[in-house]
Amino acid sequence: MERVLGIGGYFLRATDPAALSAWYRDCLGLEADENGLWRPEAGPTVFAAFEAGTDYFGSRTQQTMLNFRVRDLDAMLAQLRERGADVAEATQDMEGVGRFGWITDPEGNRIELWQPA
Repeated sequence: MERVLGIGGYFLRATDPAALSAWYRDCLGLEADENGLWRPEAGPTVFAAFEAGTDYFGSRTQQTMLNFRVRDLDAMLAQLRERGADVAEATQDMEGVGRFGWITDPEGNRIELWQPA
């Protein structure tokens, strides 16, 4: 049986695609080329379905949530606050899984940051 090999892309609608791309580059360090190609570090990826009524993604109109792995959650959240990003105050620890924090990009998309255990 054929199977997928990994995430090939994640695409976002934006009122200003160039500005949103710059925000991801400047705030999160996501360095993509002119075609959007980014080569992330190897590591685990979670693919999970949630109940339709979940509030975990923030707005109920948001159908998916992007999750980025980070090396140091506290340092990343502090860096984002310094840059004026919309950072949730709460973080969550899950034993054996890691730590989580959340931000919202300029287009209103909630993003999860994950420091694996």
